Amino acid sequence: MRNGPRPFVSHTWLMGVSVSDRSHLVQRGRALEYFTVGYNTLEGLVSIIAGLIAGSVSLVGFGLDSFIEVTSGTALLWRLHHDWNEARREAVELITLRIVGACFIALAVYIAFDSGLTLARHEKPERSIPGIAVAAVSVVVMPLLARAKRRVAEGIDSAAMRADSRQTDFCTYLSAILLGGLLLNALLGWWWADPVAGVAMVPIIAKEGVDSVRGKGCEKCGCG
Repeated sequence: MRNGPRPFVSHTWLMGVSVSDRSHLVQRGRALEYFTVGYNTLEGLVSIIAGLIAGSVSLVGFGLDSFIEVTSGTALLWRLHHDWNEARREAVELITLRIVGACFIALAVYIAFDSGLTLARHEKPERSIPGIAVAAVSVVVMPLLARAKRRVAEGIDSAAMRADSRQTDFCTYLSAILLGGLLLNALLGWWWADPVAGVAMVPIIAKEGVDSVRGKGCEKCGCG
């Protein structure tokens, strides 16, 4: 086979996206992940503190999930920093999926145990206005963030970024479940709505965890 210089197109295009466009998408992806890390750190702190004060299982669980997203966002920043190193990029994607998957499974076990214990003991959480506020804001912010991440993921063909956007979608579902449980408790005094909301999170969390541990979503990039 004759050796020679690479075709010009290989220097100007990658997976159908020009170098300049891909660079723009990577920069946008980094900005989204920095926002994810910052927002979820604040969301997690507020949720856990408010949850501990109010005795809310689902609110504490929501806060723990926020820090799982911080972990994922940090890994994505690493992955985007090495965007042009294909071998390293694939390794980071698979490692990130499996670490976050393990965290999700641990979180599902925690919420199932604590929610069941709360229901069995009839422990009534206090009303939590900060918890209601953070859940309401997340219901609005998370879908917009997830949509923006998906666009970047498709543009640079990143399985890890797709998985991260699914986590952000997942945060939207948790926010809605959490908000419903907290409002029912605050307005109607339905104390059991909070631990039931926690239980409702478990199958969603567990499925995401198992899929991530198995490397689901990485098949296209060949690192699964």
